[in-house]
Amino acid sequence: MSPKIFKEVPAQKFGGFHDTESRKLCKQDLIPSKFKILKERFFSVNQWQSYSGKAFASFKLYDYDGNPVEREPQKGDFIRIDIPGPGEPEAKGYDWVEITDLCFYQDRFSESISMTCRPSRNPQNKKNRHIAHFYSSGASSTFMISRSQDDIKAAVYGRNETPNFNAQFLDVIRNLATAIGGMMGIAKIQWKQLTDGFLDFE
Repeated sequence: MSPKIFKEVPAQKFGGFHDTESRKLCKQDLIPSKFKILKERFFSVNQWQSYSGKAFASFKLYDYDGNPVEREPQKGDFIRIDIPGPGEPEAKGYDWVEITDLCFYQDRFSESISMTCRPSRNPQNKKNRHIAHFYSSGASSTFMISRSQDDIKAAVYGRNETPNFNAQFLDVIRNLATAIGGMMGIAKIQWKQLTDGFLDFE
């Protein structure tokens, strides 16, 4: 199976990938109000765990200087990810990504918003520039929401996923195990919990 191609999503060149999507059919007159709720959830990064479940990772938004913030994400911000289990000691057990792109599109019949994140340094550790994530710097995750005339969609597209070997020995072992698990489908299952949760309006 080949990865889906979107202009907002980095091209797949190497390593693992996944296309994780959830859709909900809606009456046409309800789509604007449902999509408004979806946008609020999408931009509330600090609340993502409430949609994916406590067994999944927790997320915290930080600005460029490494300060926690309660606002909509911006390009250049960082997201701290707390995955259940051991993390990198140098990053205090967390994985970090940087928001490298935000894209907005709208016409008469559709609308989409995407946010691309890449493994990054820990912005709170100015002395250490190494990637604080189990994937290497070439990987990306693009979070996307969209509406059409008859449905709304939430998705996560992972691209170029390879383990981060640029770390201390024990961290390399952890990165390898976590990355392989993600590439074998565990990450897709977890992201599906998030995208399904985004679309749970009951």
